[in-house]
Amino acid sequence: MRVITAAEIDRVLTFDSLIDALRLAFRGGIVAPVRHHHHIARPDADATLLLMPAWTDGAASPAFVGTKIVTVFPGNAARSLPSIYGLYVLLDGATGAPLAAMDGARLTLWRTAAASALASQAMARPDASRMLMVGAGALSGFLVRAHASVRPLAAIEVWNRSAGGTERVVAELAAQGFPARVSHDLERSAREADIISCATLATAPLVKGEWLSPGAHLDLVGAFNMSMREADDLALKRGRVVVDTAAALSEGGDVAVAIKAGSYDRNAVLGTLFELCAGTIAPRRSDSDITVFKSVGASLEDLSAAMLVHGRCAE
Repeated sequence: MRVITAAEIDRVLTFDSLIDALRLAFRGGIVAPVRHHHHIARPDADATLLLMPAWTDGAASPAFVGTKIVTVFPGNAARSLPSIYGLYVLLDGATGAPLAAMDGARLTLWRTAAASALASQAMARPDASRMLMVGAGALSGFLVRAHASVRPLAAIEVWNRSAGGTERVVAELAAQGFPARVSHDLERSAREADIISCATLATAPLVKGEWLSPGAHLDLVGAFNMSMREADDLALKRGRVVVDTAAALSEGGDVAVAIKAGSYDRNAVLGTLFELCAGTIAPRRSDSDITVFKSVGASLEDLSAAMLVHGRCAE
């Protein structure tokens, strides 16, 4: 069994290839059961074990089985350790034999950003050139690079509550040749943006629907539980909404929260990435339509990315 590090994942993956792999995965061929949540009692702070299995269907050759194992230990903050760890285990689908253990955190960053770009290919205007990145965490640089792989971004702004984090992300993007700068005014930047991508831990809406300009595309990634919001109800109501999977209607922030509160009709959601990749829904009817994509993550994305990494590492 091979151990594949974050550096090796970065070396072999490109957004072009990963977006293509995810598109095929959402068209079928992968079985993805509901993720497993397990509560772990701890004396310092209760922890969570998440298991996200998936496997290729019987017609696939070669066949694969995979599981992402994620631990969330809030008590690690007192130990100066990360609160979240991830490991991806890839198995031979014909024999069950272990093939590889991969850095789960890095794989998640790549597949999450690629899923947003996959949606953006169909939902953002083809000429979208101004992007606002809301948030300056580990995912922000990946999201910018992913969106830049499918749209001609000529201006990129990064906004975050912490100025230090924003400057770090902007410097990293600039070093990679991206036209990035710090945003000091969230409302102004949002009103001018063609694409707004949010990856934060906000518990109250940051982006207001009244700020969205005609034709804008809003990408909501960060709010992953029912106590979190990145955009308000008006943003959902003004937009033509697509979610990554049906799970986004009942878990994660934004769409699920608004549905539970009765402020947004679940029937207003156009569909999922499955329908988007199958071409059975049309999220954009005109250049003036506002579109919204909400993701909560899916195990088929992890398996698809892991299969691509494994194949390229074997070359």
